[in-house]
Amino acid sequence: MNRRNFVQLLTVGSGAAVSGLQLSFNGSSVAATNLPNSHAQELRADVVIAGGGLGGCAAALAALRNNLIVILTEETDWVGGQLTQQGVPPDEHQWIETHGATQLYRNFRKAIREFYLQNYPLTEAARSQQYLNPGNSAVSRLAHEPRVALAVLFNMLAPYLSSKKLTLLLEHKITGADVTGDKVRSLKAKNLRNGKEVVLTAPYFVDATELGDLLPLTKTEFVTGAESRQQTHELHAPEKADPNNQQAFTICLAMDYVPGSHNIIDKPKDYDFWRNFTPKMNPAWSGKLLNLNYSDPKTLIPKALGFHPEGMPTGQALNLWNYRRIIHKDNFLPGTYAGDSSIINWPQNDYFLGNLVGVSDSEFKKHVNQAKQLSLSLFYWLQTEAPRPDGGLGWPGLRLRGDILGTEDGLAKYPYVRESRRIQAVFTVLEEHVGADNRALITGKEKDNTAADFYDSVGIGYYHIDLHPSSNSNNYIDFASLPFQIPLGALLPKRMENLLPANKNIGTTHITNGCYRLHPVEWSIGEAAGLLTAFALKKKVLPQTVRDKLNLLEEFQKLIRSQGIDTHWPK
Repeated sequence: MNRRNFVQLLTVGSGAAVSGLQLSFNGSSVAATNLPNSHAQELRADVVIAGGGLGGCAAALAALRNNLIVILTEETDWVGGQLTQQGVPPDEHQWIETHGATQLYRNFRKAIREFYLQNYPLTEAARSQQYLNPGNSAVSRLAHEPRVALAVLFNMLAPYLSSKKLTLLLEHKITGADVTGDKVRSLKAKNLRNGKEVVLTAPYFVDATELGDLLPLTKTEFVTGAESRQQTHELHAPEKADPNNQQAFTICLAMDYVPGSHNIIDKPKDYDFWRNFTPKMNPAWSGKLLNLNYSDPKTLIPKALGFHPEGMPTGQALNLWNYRRIIHKDNFLPGTYAGDSSIINWPQNDYFLGNLVGVSDSEFKKHVNQAKQLSLSLFYWLQTEAPRPDGGLGWPGLRLRGDILGTEDGLAKYPYVRESRRIQAVFTVLEEHVGADNRALITGKEKDNTAADFYDSVGIGYYHIDLHPSSNSNNYIDFASLPFQIPLGALLPKRMENLLPANKNIGTTHITNGCYRLHPVEWSIGEAAGLLTAFALKKKVLPQTVRDKLNLLEEFQKLIRSQGIDTHWPK
């Protein structure tokens, strides 16, 4: 089946997904029914997963392969989260091809490469690469089109959809919850296309939303923003806590370049504002935001960047075109592409004038719309005013590519979110556990290169601690971390018994979220959450009990290792 057919299958009207449905629940067939005194339909499953991002998909696949019946909801019409609907090529560590992620995640990456090998007119040189990188980007070892990831994810979910073990509710937003004591009884989801509501009931619920939306709805205790140094004793924590100090989010944009063409868009309505905008940061920003200079994340010293959409060298400066390039035309037979395709997710379109977490719907929409104006203004600036190596200004051959992101405006379907609500967890990962400098202070070893060993590890990951400019005017915070583990305690809310996180909402701090928030780690968190629900149901115990009882924990860790999840980094 080709990519177009996959995508068409995935994006058909989601309203039909709940009509006349029969579900298998704990071994019995249960029809979808109407609730008493309500027009809402009820669907039942073993686990309800809210959010179809990488964590949600991984949780669903893990639960499904362990014979659970799953309902998966998603606000947009695409699954895949930051990799698809948000338009962010995978940020991964240098060992990703062989270890440091789950086997399922590696299978997913392999399937993306196979998709290109089977369906695209690649050159022999590209076909002969051990690890094909369609975009040959500077930031990712597998930069590719969001639609390909979408097709591959749907291919992985398709057998379960066909067997009705999985119900996928696209364009459905969770709007309410029924909670009794420390247990969630059901969630209410609204179909964003027709306004109809459906009640979702299960023994377990997983919050894989981008902003941790289930936490306030279920009255699960959570934190937002930055903790103080007094609270966490972290080396890089601020002196004063600030729940509203949250990382920038980004509305990504897709573009290609057609030499000799003229594709200049209408001037964005807020262009004059953004063209003259100078961020007020502490420490100071490098100048105007729409510029080929920025603050180096590690040193905060002004640093020059380059831009050339034909991929030409830009001296010592990084060519931003190559940074998140998803199609490099030289990988494909001559004539396939007129030019390369790239994603704009740069310092220049990070939006930090407001937050998405903990605000009203109108405030949310306001900031998203302003962030869209920022991205469009940056694109217009590149078309008309960006300095060229030949001394001219602007690249009119740049073209918006909404089709790459499944939109009409060329912008991503959903904001790229770097920080969400975080559960108050049984165990919270601190900088002293994973930060290189803080770890050395704790251990007394200047060259200590080992993160904390968690007895309850349910996965591993790695990324440097990377916090983008914040809504409270903090400049970058970017420093070394160590290859780390994912502790089970960070997936367990302190009080709620049957709700698990599967995204950026686990028990981290504002600081450590910076290394637990990227693609393969989110996937690992989701896969562990999906397996935990299956194990808890089979053993008829609560997830907390799995951690509390050593024999159960060892059995669970043995199970997840048998399913391709490493709990320790190789020595």
